Amino acid sequence: MEYKDQYFRALKASNGRINALELGEQMGLNEDETRAVLAQLLSEHKIEYVENSICNYVPKRLQKRKSKKSWE
Repeated sequence: MEYKDQYFRALKASNGRINALELGEQMGLNEDETRAVLAQLLSEHKIEYVENSICNYVPKRLQKRKSKKSWE
């Protein structure tokens, strides 16, 4: 999908202030195309669904792994 990366960057930039479908419309995508992009981003674990007042999709935050070191 050519719009996937562009949509992901726009979603991050909107910071949850724009509805996911409205963001797609601003980019020139129809509702079906927007839902397809959202489905692909969800399957790649780049975004997650969160009950929110305006936008229900947010980029996942990177979690730092704690290294297990044995101090013997």
